Amino acid sequence: MADSTVSFDLDACTPQWDLTGTVTGLSPVDQLLLDGLRRGDEQAYEALIERFQNPVYSLVYRLMSDPSDAGDVVQEVFLKVFRRVGTFRGQSSLKTWIYRIAVNEASNHRRWFSRRRGHEIGLDEDQGDGRTLEQSLHDQNPSPFEITLDHETQACIEEVLQELRPAFREAVVLRDIEGLAYEEIADILQISLGTVKSRILRGREALRDRLAHRLQLEPRLVFAPQGVD
Repeated sequence: MADSTVSFDLDACTPQWDLTGTVTGLSPVDQLLLDGLRRGDEQAYEALIERFQNPVYSLVYRLMSDPSDAGDVVQEVFLKVFRRVGTFRGQSSLKTWIYRIAVNEASNHRRWFSRRRGHEIGLDEDQGDGRTLEQSLHDQNPSPFEITLDHETQACIEEVLQELRPAFREAVVLRDIEGLAYEEIADILQISLGTVKSRILRGREALRDRLAHRLQLEPRLVFAPQGVD
């Protein structure tokens, strides 16, 4: 019987993109990994971990109430990826699907962490500020992450990020740190595109306000942002 082992040369595969630069369905890289995972190929598991372990850890770390628990949550993320790979239908990219699991696991852990300390974290208070959707979609202020200051300031940003409401923190991290498209974030968080843009806007505003207070600088002197398109 011929050897059916497949070599996972991910660099040889080029993702399929549409004219807007968004992944359309499964790329060749995704499909190669998915086929191998469904066969139980050990090389596929190793390739998946190598490709996604660091990005998933970075994402989870920034979403946790207690970042020291990030390693345990990441392990649970990959366990669920491996268990659910047979149910993944390829309607999004593999990265989007894995990030959705990671965000959900971080959210679940936050709720557990909060209950353990007798506090509740509201995730749905995203409306009722008296602003229209149109007003929410246009932000001419700078992105907090487009800052070219020293390492100490970056550490301050990371600390202040933990103070944001989880719903805002998720959107800001996915957009400004992970660099995902709005459509990808909407898919990961399972919310509308308008809500994604509103959360990013409000999260950036909250982050700027807290940073300005901490650094005792005017926000306009600290940031050089991109807007919410």
